[in-house]
Amino acid sequence: MQRLVFWLVYPMLWLVSILPFSLFYMFSDMVFFFVYYVVGYRRKTVKENLELVFPEKSSEERKRIEKKFYRHMVDMFLEMVKSISISDTELKRRFAFTNMEEVQKIRTMDKSIILACGHYASYEWMNALQLYGLEYRGFGIYKKVKNPFFDKMAKDIRGRFQGELISTVTATKQITRNEKNGILGVYAMIADQSPKINRTKGWTEFMGNKVPVFMGTEKLSKELDMAVVYLHVEKKKRGFYEATFKTISYNPAEEEKFKITRDYFNYLEQQIYSAPEYYLWTHKRWKHRNTPIPEDAKVF
Repeated sequence: MQRLVFWLVYPMLWLVSILPFSLFYMFSDMVFFFVYYVVGYRRKTVKENLELVFPEKSSEERKRIEKKFYRHMVDMFLEMVKSISISDTELKRRFAFTNMEEVQKIRTMDKSIILACGHYASYEWMNALQLYGLEYRGFGIYKKVKNPFFDKMAKDIRGRFQGELISTVTATKQITRNEKNGILGVYAMIADQSPKINRTKGWTEFMGNKVPVFMGTEKLSKELDMAVVYLHVEKKKRGFYEATFKTISYNPAEEEKFKITRDYFNYLEQQIYSAPEYYLWTHKRWKHRNTPIPEDAKVF
């Protein structure tokens, strides 16, 4: 059944991916209308999140953010589909990096990089980083897709741009193994998800609410001496993004506990407050905000 679903859906995805960009975004507008007005995909969650984070804004202001967000979300999903056929030249033109010298500087230190990303702007086209001739192998940490055929498709897309995907389940072991074998890599990690209560000992304030947070980026960087860099992505206009590397730490082992994690969330908050429509409001990031904080947890 999973194979059948894949072979029924994939041809449609491929056809969408080869549309000229003018038609591609016209199609995105139609999908937006269906997702927002007809299906109403997670509108309740988005509304609640915006009310929670922006209580000072009027309902009209939050509504404008909501609609802009849905348009962006549909664009970003379809841009992932566009990755099936987009050329290297076009991808590099549409997802530009402003300060590649920062990556080269860390390379001279002979260190791998944890690229700390958020669910902000675009994280689908960051594969463009591998088109700059870096002396690094590129890895993306991701949650494995249940359908093995779509999972393979995701890996194949990354493979087109010399990138590799590592499942969250095996990430720590593989990164540790790569470091022991002297394989320098850039590891892209989205670190703003909501962890299970029993899997984290760290809580911090995010957008005005205390929530549990993943500590994996900080833990790995300290143990393996990997530089930590925040990827600041801005949407310049429809279909065009600009990314800037903001180094959080060159030497994580020397940093105070929780500083790396706190700096990451500070950077992400600044972006969300600046242009909230580009954050992924459909996920339940603040679902544990009213949960009693465990006695052995650290609040920072």
